[in-house]
Amino acid sequence: MTAIKKIKKNDMVKIISGANKGTTGKVEAVLNKQNAVRIEGVGKTHRKVKPSMANPQGGHKDIHMAIPISKVALVIDEKTGKTSRIGRIKNTDGKMTRVARQNNNKEIK
Repeated sequence: MTAIKKIKKNDMVKIISGANKGTTGKVEAVLNKQNAVRIEGVGKTHRKVKPSMANPQGGHKDIHMAIPISKVALVIDEKTGKTSRIGRIKNTDGKMTRVARQNNNKEIK
């Protein structure tokens, strides 16, 4: 069973730990089974490819690695780069909405 993901595609996030700490980028994909996200411009690596009939030379292949979702935080103000934890509350009409905890439960658009 996977937990409710609070980060969505096209959100602006900041990496809070690891080799790319402090880097911000847009989320390209959320990988629910891996509890990870792919961030635009972060996590690009090379992988060696053995020679085969389709590729007789072999060589290098560029791949995009995912980052664990626990290592990113949502950016709520792009000018200052302020981040926040995310919560969910019910509106008066009964729909669940995302709110920024560090911004006094202000709704996230």
